[in-house]
Amino acid sequence: MTARFQTTIQALVFSGLFVVLEAATIACRNEEGEAVDWFIFYKLPKRQDKDSRETGLEYLYLDSTMRNWRRSGQLINATESALGRTLQQLYEACASQSNDTAYLLYNDGGPKSVGYSRNFGHTKGALLWNRVQGFWVIHSVPRFPPIAEEGYDYPATGRRNGQSGICVTFKYNQYETIDSQLLVCNPNIYSCSIPATFHQELVHMPQLCTRFRPSKIPVRYLTTLQSAQGQTFLHFAKSDSFLDDIFAAWIAQQLKTHFLTETWQRKRQELPSNCSLPYHVYNIKAIKVSRQSYFSSYQDHAKWGISQKGTKDHWTCIGDLNRSPHQAFRSGGFICTQNRNIYQAFQKLVLYYEDCN
Repeated sequence: MTARFQTTIQALVFSGLFVVLEAATIACRNEEGEAVDWFIFYKLPKRQDKDSRETGLEYLYLDSTMRNWRRSGQLINATESALGRTLQQLYEACASQSNDTAYLLYNDGGPKSVGYSRNFGHTKGALLWNRVQGFWVIHSVPRFPPIAEEGYDYPATGRRNGQSGICVTFKYNQYETIDSQLLVCNPNIYSCSIPATFHQELVHMPQLCTRFRPSKIPVRYLTTLQSAQGQTFLHFAKSDSFLDDIFAAWIAQQLKTHFLTETWQRKRQELPSNCSLPYHVYNIKAIKVSRQSYFSSYQDHAKWGISQKGTKDHWTCIGDLNRSPHQAFRSGGFICTQNRNIYQAFQKLVLYYEDCN
């Protein structure tokens, strides 16, 4: 065997090993199955007119490699969707019963639930991680995702209204901070596995898995998180002891910017736009998908907010609480970033918003 041939073989083996390791790394994944630092989905509502061909499963997609929304060619209930590709890692980890991988699914309306428990936060998400890295999905979809033993699917109840969510890839050193944020949010965990190897660093998540809630919980907590590729995020978590609207009373004032917010505006259950504090919060009333396509906030169960156009800041926040009198008493949170591409993508969706009376 010549030296050149041996070098070529070694290079091929190394390259193949790198591909295998990349494929095995836990991360948010795009529709091709490739790892991405973060992605955002915006599931569009089902059209009520008889002539519409839309199913309520179409979605817009944006990730760390893109500058603008792309209307996905996949449906959100497909295993080839970004959510399907990402959560498949969780279902495979559950099947393998690995002691070096942990997962946690939470939703105030779990997959098998009939109603919603107010004993827990109005918060929804999924986490999978090992001692290298993992992902955190924060979303607005009730009864989603299925328990770890059942595999990926999307609930029929999630079709009618718009829904939103974000997936962020984090190194393991961020999970101790995430652990503390979840304590404040008080999630309803319906499926989890956290092997003992993680218990020394992650104190609260194993307790929450057993439905144990410490008596002393911070009223609210704000922390900084760094994605695997260095994108900065702020995470706002409020407990049910913080008796106020998270956007008007905290996020807008903390970030010192006027906000446009899109949360589910159910009749007689919405809070009006608020201009009583130094930084205002305005309710978005209609979402523009294209020049010909738009929908009302009454059809939208998504939860997000952006800095008002014209301000110097470019904040985007995505989370799981509505601007509602009832949810001022619920725990939950928002993850926020000043990523300009994310901000501009959401800003383009705003058709009009409600001013203060």
